[in-house]
Formats: sequence, C-alpha cells, structure tokens
Amino acid sequence: MVVRATGSWYDVQHDGTTYRGRIRGRLRLKGVRTTNPVVVGDRVTCEIDDTGDCVIVDIVPRRNYVIRRASNLSRESHIIAANIDQALLMVTLRSPETPTEFVDRFLVTCEAYKIPVTLLLSKLDLQDAEAVSEFRRVYEGAGYRVLEVSATEGSGLETVRALLAGCCTLVSGNSGVGKSTLIRAIDPTIRTGEISESHHKGRHTTTFSTMYPLQGGGWVIDTPGIKGFGLIDIDDAEIWHYFPEMLRTAPGCRFYNCTHTHEPGCAVIEAVKAGEIAWPRYESYLKMLDDDEKYRK
Repeated sequence: MVVRATGSWYDVQHDGTTYRGRIRGRLRLKGVRTTNPVVVGDRVTCEIDDTGDCVIVDIVPRRNYVIRRASNLSRESHIIAANIDQALLMVTLRSPETPTEFVDRFLVTCEAYKIPVTLLLSKLDLQDAEAVSEFRRVYEGAGYRVLEVSATEGSGLETVRALLAGCCTLVSGNSGVGKSTLIRAIDPTIRTGEISESHHKGRHTTTFSTMYPLQGGGWVIDTPGIKGFGLIDIDDAEIWHYFPEMLRTAPGCRFYNCTHTHEPGCAVIEAVKAGEIAWPRYESYLKMLDDDEKYRK
C-alpha cells in the first residue's frame, strides 16, 4: 500500500516494512491524463531492486478515488487519494474563509465516486456564531453531517476520533484550515510535517500526501492544502445528480430531461424560490455549469 507520495518517490508499506520506491517507466505512461499515476491509498505490485528500494510495476484497480482538475481550464486531472472509506472536509468561515464553491465542488466529486463525506467546521473559537448557524442550515438541509471542532481548545475531538476509528479517511481542505493540527490532536503519536528520512523535506507545512495509522485503528490521510477544485469527467447533465437536495426534488419536475435552469414546471427552481433548497447551493450548481462551458471552448 502506498502511504506517501512525493511525485517522484513513494513510500510503500508491506507487512510492517516501509520501502522507498519509484514507478516503472511503462506504468507512468498509463497515467497520461493525470499528473500523478500513483497516489496515496493505492495497492500496488512491486519488485525489490539490488539497493533495497522497490519498483512499482502495477496498480491494483481502485475501488474509488477523489479527483480534481489539475488547474483552471486544464485537461489534466490530479487524484488526491484512492481506496478510501470516507472523506472529512475541513472548513473555516474566517481565518481563512473557505469559499462555498470549493466546498460544493468537493462534495459533488465525493457524491460522484460514492465516497461518504462529513463537513468539519474548524477553528470554532475564531468563528462567528451566526455564520456557523447559517452554514449548518445550508449543509444539514442538503443532507450532510456537520461537526464542529477547536483543536486548540480540545472541543469536538472525541466525536471526530470516533468517526475516524477503523476507517481509511481522507482529510482535505484549503491551506490554513488546520488539517495537520487536527490530526495531531486526534492522535498525538502522529508527527505530521516532520522531516522525512526518505525525502528530507521541511517541517510544519504538509508538502505531500501521507497516510498515517491511528492508535484506535484505521488510517488517516493528511493532504497538502488545495486552492481550487475543478470538476473532471462529470457531464453537465449529471451534475445535479450529485446535489442530494436536488436529486430528492427533481422527480417533481414537468420534464424528465429538466436542466433545472430555466424550464417551466421545474420543481428544483420552485424549491429554491421557497427556500427549501438553499440559494448558495443552487448558485454553485449554476456556476459549475458555466465553468464547464468555459472549459469545453
């Protein structure tokens, strides 16, 4: 299992032993549409060379993964992690502010690849109570679980610890939301950000995705902060399927192929007008359609 990926070198764990590895050249060619053909969470087949390092020669088919467009208007994709049981998206409403569009794009991708996702409001001690209440209204109304935590004050940690136990969890979010701080608070034996003997990188900031074992069982994947989250391989006609509140409402539309943008008798538009579907979520949906049109030109 790949437990750390730097882009050129990988840490591969087998029977309690961690090997440093590279990708065989022919394998790299298979991932021409992705910036990273091998990712944390991958199960791989390796050969050990004369130096004791390993060569990754094959990847076991993935059961799921979280993927995003590599950059704005790019045709390349970047896979964040593979073979995970759930995702934990950390959000801050200030210091720094996580954009609603980022949250919604991440959620859509998790829905598309059938990955359960929980939203975690971080740095609760710095957040505005009214903004927290509104965030909960929007996303709990959509059907998502929203947790609150302050790693510095120790509040909410037990609930998160129970959520992570026994699972392989991807922890993601923008830079500065406190991913590494949370992971260290959940399990003090984990030392995120320290210098790696294999890669000799600096500390304090997560530079590469790394998977850590939890004392209570399970694994947690710490990822570098993500600035943007572009959708990839999702057609316009499919996007609304990945908004749970729209999926629940759409059967009431007059037309079976309703795009929920302008059609008469659209139950989704009526639900937005009635406040049953939150406007920020619907606005994100419209922007995803607009961005996809720009991407296709």
